[in-house]
Amino acid sequence: MPADAGAAPTAAPADAPSADAPPAENAPREKVPAPEPGVQPGHEATSATDFALSLADEAVAVRSEVDEIDLLINQAKTESARHETRRSGAAEKLGMASERAAAGGNAAGKELVDLANQLVTIARKAALMEAQIDLLEGKRKSAMRLAELLDAKAEQAKRVAGMPSAAEASAAAADKNGEGETGAVPGFMDLDLGGPLPPGVSRVILTAQEDLRREISRQMHDGPAQSLTNIVLQAQIVDRLMADDPEKAQAEVEQLIGMVQRTLDATKTFIFDVRPMVLDDLGLVPTLRRATRDRGRRVGVTVDFESVGADRRLPVELESGLYRMLDDALAAHVAGRPDRLSLHLDWGERLQIELTAGRTPEDVEDPELPPEGSELPPALAEMVAERRKTYDENVEAARIRALARLPEQAWREVASRARILGVNAEMLDDGARLHLDVELPAGSEAGAIGASSKGAAS
Repeated sequence: MPADAGAAPTAAPADAPSADAPPAENAPREKVPAPEPGVQPGHEATSATDFALSLADEAVAVRSEVDEIDLLINQAKTESARHETRRSGAAEKLGMASERAAAGGNAAGKELVDLANQLVTIARKAALMEAQIDLLEGKRKSAMRLAELLDAKAEQAKRVAGMPSAAEASAAAADKNGEGETGAVPGFMDLDLGGPLPPGVSRVILTAQEDLRREISRQMHDGPAQSLTNIVLQAQIVDRLMADDPEKAQAEVEQLIGMVQRTLDATKTFIFDVRPMVLDDLGLVPTLRRATRDRGRRVGVTVDFESVGADRRLPVELESGLYRMLDDALAAHVAGRPDRLSLHLDWGERLQIELTAGRTPEDVEDPELPPEGSELPPALAEMVAERRKTYDENVEAARIRALARLPEQAWREVASRARILGVNAEMLDDGARLHLDVELPAGSEAGAIGASSKGAAS
């Protein structure tokens, strides 16, 4: 601890009372020093240095709370997705039971009531989970604003105290370790891939693997596994009816065929979402074309896809990373149901990718002003200029209202992947346009699509 922190000495004087004697009134108690850097909690900062360090420590603590909130948000979103899958399954079961009852099948009234109650319960849980996500997102934004404010004030205090800023300290550490010449990415530790991973990194990797396995297991249980169970039950119904009433069995057979087809489609979609095999076989462009078509068709949103230039095969990690970034951003945009959505790839010396979303802007009434440059009296010219300015402001305001911004969580994930892959990522048009600038590796193979491919999906 700095000498000017004003803390009481921790060692007792030679004439201090023994341990068996009762403590004297108002006697100073022994204090355990807090870990450096920073000042002890409850102590007033007696210098600009102490104040700067305490602010920096507070910012670190708040960012730690933000990380915990992020973890809670991810868990809540996983639960929300699971409830939505269960809700869809319950709705499908209720619809099938209602159809059987309408066709004179063996669906009892009690079964319909139970399925309806189950659907209502699941929908209520899903709504509560969505509300919890919104609440956590609000807390996260508030905590982030507080952390940024503390960081800014800490930097100001450091300048007053004559201390190096965080950026200067990081640059000095990079120069000292020789990282300034190796192009190390700020914020990421330099790992020796030939040696053992640090324990912290190993724990993160193992946790991520377990989370992925858990998510796949849940989706398989709530999706294809539930559908296959329904198919077995439906087959048993058909088997009983074949002996008693072949005509009713025919209708049940048609329902069984429809269930099998829906389960097959859902399984194919699940496999594609986990790891599209077409990405390994054909490359990035065909995979993105199918992803835009499928996601647009699910929600009825038209997605324009265009690839210009001779596409080529990229390294596996780059193709996978680009696909994940664009597919996640596409899913986030599609969830907002924009009026228009387009994905454009330009294969030149560098790969330029743009994902744009928006809604049709509202019409702004044209004031029918004279053409610019017309000879007008000064007073009239000033009035026309004012009306033209107002019209331009209204058009710009309508354009901004029509923007479909990429959600903050999706942008953070895209930016994190881009930073790891060395891809330049930026948000344009107030978050409605995602732009990726990718350096193409030398010697990458040309694709089989040709010079240009274009399509639309809805």
